[in-house]
Amino acid sequence: MRYLCFGLGAIGTYLGGSLARAENKVVFIDRDDVGAAVAQQGLRLETPSGVHIVSNPVVVSSLEQALAQGPFDAALLAIKSFDTPAFLAGIQSHLKEIPPIICFQNGVENEGLLEEAMGPGRIIPATVTSAVGKRGPGDIILERLRGVGIYSRHTLSERLIQEFNSAGLNAQPFSDAGAMKWSKLLTNLLGNATSAILDLTPKEVLEDPLGYQLEIAQLREALAVMDALKIRVVTLPRTPVKGLAFLVRALPPAIGRPLLVRVAAKGRGNKMPSFHIDLHAGRRNIEVDYLNGAVVRFGQRLGIRTPANSLLNAVLMGMAEGMIEFSQFSRNPQKLWDAYLQAQSN
Repeated sequence: MRYLCFGLGAIGTYLGGSLARAENKVVFIDRDDVGAAVAQQGLRLETPSGVHIVSNPVVVSSLEQALAQGPFDAALLAIKSFDTPAFLAGIQSHLKEIPPIICFQNGVENEGLLEEAMGPGRIIPATVTSAVGKRGPGDIILERLRGVGIYSRHTLSERLIQEFNSAGLNAQPFSDAGAMKWSKLLTNLLGNATSAILDLTPKEVLEDPLGYQLEIAQLREALAVMDALKIRVVTLPRTPVKGLAFLVRALPPAIGRPLLVRVAAKGRGNKMPSFHIDLHAGRRNIEVDYLNGAVVRFGQRLGIRTPANSLLNAVLMGMAEGMIEFSQFSRNPQKLWDAYLQAQSN
């Protein structure tokens, strides 16, 4: 198949590079400086089976250059959710030429925005559960192979799943796109915002009794929203989300906390959570408003209170924007818990 890949981030490099290794044609779009670096060194994919180099990848810096090498069967989209508006603005004059987009983005709102711009039947919801780290432009390490989920009711789905599996990506079909994306959101919430705000590892957050209670609170709010939307929790590729939901809903702290500590430690591979990485790298844009913030927005529409997610979203955005000092909550779960109790009482 022929793929257009938007961006050479960790996931774009992993997916596009794996497909290119499997003899699919892949054209990547990224900035000139990224393209120059990758053209010189190739793509480097470190996996459990060894280090694989994709020599002479095709990288261009504009959509026009990419489309000139078409037509394409599908496009891979794994950009950050806060970049979606700019992405849509950038493709506006070429909407008819863009192939169906496989949307691997985190969050639960991107597919709606994409479909509104491109029209029905042109977006294929998808998700990645494998843990992938980025070492540099076009250079990634697969820290833990789990797989990808692909919505199964698109005309291209069966062929895509076959091609992805031929590329070693462990693709699995999901007939309910909402269940797939919301279940992934649950895993994205776990130990993410709290770790960034408190400057602790997810393990340290969950080992603290108050940190654990705050984690349970934000996840229960997300599950309440899913229940109201009649969206079920599903197990994702090698990711037991249904077990996580049962733990959050039903188990007492004495049993649930040690289990959740193990889940978080295993789930992250060797990486700190993305919010911690972005915040402490000085980035002002963080995806928290598209994860915790999405829970808040859906909760507001449904009349469901979401004080934990609202607090975590507001505090982390405030820290990223320089309005809240990092030191205010650093290594202090008690202070963050007190802020949650105040938010809960309002």
